[in-house]
Amino acid sequence: MDLALLAFLAFSVVAVMSAGAVISVKNPVHAALFLVLTFFTVACTWILAGAEFLGVALILVYVGAVMVLFLFVVMMLDIDVVPLREGYVRYLPVGLLVAVVMLVEMLALIGLKARMAPFPVDAAEAQGVSNITWLGRRLFTDFLLPFEVAGLILTVAVVAAVILTLRRREGTKHQNPGEQSRARAADRVRLVSMPAERRVEETPPTGDVPGEGEAK
Repeated sequence: MDLALLAFLAFSVVAVMSAGAVISVKNPVHAALFLVLTFFTVACTWILAGAEFLGVALILVYVGAVMVLFLFVVMMLDIDVVPLREGYVRYLPVGLLVAVVMLVEMLALIGLKARMAPFPVDAAEAQGVSNITWLGRRLFTDFLLPFEVAGLILTVAVVAAVILTLRRREGTKHQNPGEQSRARAADRVRLVSMPAERRVEETPPTGDVPGEGEAK
């Protein structure tokens, strides 16, 4: 048993345990952090398998961007975890049944595809380039338009998530750009004309002058 196989088994065990913790912990923030660990561990297994681009993309896109968005939404929506805890045990058998059925279907599909068509020759190895170089050429030449459309969809999703978190709360100040742009000087400053008045200074009495009458 070589070192690569031991590393693959270790990463696989950590990925399975962290994936189980994602659906078992009760705190949404802890579940998101365990999902980060799952993505990172799966990325390590992909790098060991020779898919460097998929591993780096998983870390940069999902761990570095999508999970930050998940944490932002979870912390800004003020999710009440009490109703979620009440129905966890009740729906656990149904969830396990659905998971087992999905696992059996995936294994059956993988077995049928493996018997029907053998795996083709790796295109990157056939061209004598690395996996990242081959994917970069195909991505920015043949699939440039789908790549740009996917980026636009993700941008819209980020903007929509930010808009959903913007709601009125007591004790906080909000700005309305529309009202600010329609503001006029007459609504903010009022000029008042006041007539000038001349005040006559009163001379204090002689006895009240400081120092007077003290010298003898």
